[in-house]
Amino acid sequence: MYRFLLTPRWWGINVFAVLAIPVCLFMGSWQLSRFETRVDSHRDQQTQADEARTAKSAPLNELLPVTTETSGRQATATGRYDIGHQLLVPDRDLDSRKGFYVLTLLRTDGGKALPVVRGWLPGDAASKDDTAKVPAPPSGEVAVTGALQASESPSSKGVRTSGGLPQGQLGVISAASLVNLVPYGVYDAWITVSKAPAPLAAVPPTAAPNSGLDLKAFQNLGYTGEWFVFAGFVAFMWFRLFRREAEAARDLALGITPDQPAGPGGPDGPDDAQRKRSPTGAA
Repeated sequence: MYRFLLTPRWWGINVFAVLAIPVCLFMGSWQLSRFETRVDSHRDQQTQADEARTAKSAPLNELLPVTTETSGRQATATGRYDIGHQLLVPDRDLDSRKGFYVLTLLRTDGGKALPVVRGWLPGDAASKDDTAKVPAPPSGEVAVTGALQASESPSSKGVRTSGGLPQGQLGVISAASLVNLVPYGVYDAWITVSKAPAPLAAVPPTAAPNSGLDLKAFQNLGYTGEWFVFAGFVAFMWFRLFRREAEAARDLALGITPDQPAGPGGPDGPDDAQRKRSPTGAA
């Protein structure tokens, strides 16, 4: 009954199924492993972030360049604030309230300047009433300690780029944004102080770039499901074709063909024979 499995047509179907199902299962397992790798990486980076917050402060130069291990570490730098280049970073939210960052450049002894977010204020950076509340930075040489952060990019979380900004405002905290605003070099990093002077509120550090479960991780999980569904679909279609062929072979063994159904109503049944009988024969 199952000799049809040896026909060239079914050889092709069987070879396709035998190759397609393992390939789909392999690709699904690979996508699942990619998702698990991203989850493990996220968990490790969260552990590193927790350790960074509790670690002792270290000199800035020892923590550069910023990595997932040093992001969030308490960095210490000494120098003088550049009062003439204090900047406001608008459209920054804190505790679901709209406001702006107050950023001042610290001219370090090494020659470069370190962007320091001294705190956050509620309100609008374009409002004179709100900006009048910004306290002046301390004069003279100071030692600043804060959480080390990587330079932002336009795609960083919380960054809002809405065209040109007025003078004295900065959209993205990065060396690339500051290099055209100040006549000296800037570190490719910034810090946010843990204790902000009143009425400023301290800005909590953010997670290191690419340390969260982004859309790509959930895409891997979605692809996993798709590949497993493909494998199940191939198996289902093979079984469906096999059952149809087996039923056709069984009917053929019983003398039933698709164009010649059995039974009294068939073309060779008694009813047809009676209809085909000649009048002479009927008489």
